Amino acid sequence: MNKTKVLYPGSFDPITNGHMDIIERSAKIFEEVNVAVVKNIQKKSTFTLEQRVEMIEKACKHLSNVKIHQFEGLTVDFAKQIGCSTIIRGLRAVSDFESEMQMSLANKKLNDELETLFLVADGKYAFLSSSIVREIASYGADISELVPENIVEDIKQRFNDK
Repeated sequence: MNKTKVLYPGSFDPITNGHMDIIERSAKIFEEVNVAVVKNIQKKSTFTLEQRVEMIEKACKHLSNVKIHQFEGLTVDFAKQIGCSTIIRGLRAVSDFESEMQMSLANKKLNDELETLFLVADGKYAFLSSSIVREIASYGADISELVPENIVEDIKQRFNDK
């Protein structure tokens, strides 16, 4: 497995500036960052898988070492498929740590060669989540400081269509 390639999986429904903080910082550390949008059949997504991928592609177009993927199934299987031995996860608060640690241990049990690297979110994004963005956007309020500038209209459009 390649130690210079990392995987950053998530639902990104939608991608936020907090996600971008993790992606951009990872892109400075690693040669290749693979952002993978998970198709989670147990979650009802606001944006389609294709819309989420498209928004991430727009948001990351300035990062030449970032690749965007979509997948269904176990993250450990996808990591192996694309040759990544490290998963990147962002931590906003102590409350994130418990669930992320459990997931990391489960992934390690499934593939003992897979490591998880936690990056602590920039403090200005500690409150930020996709669900908060969706909530604010659903009321037509300003989300321009919460998501990448070049996808604000995509998100507004989705909520105007409802």
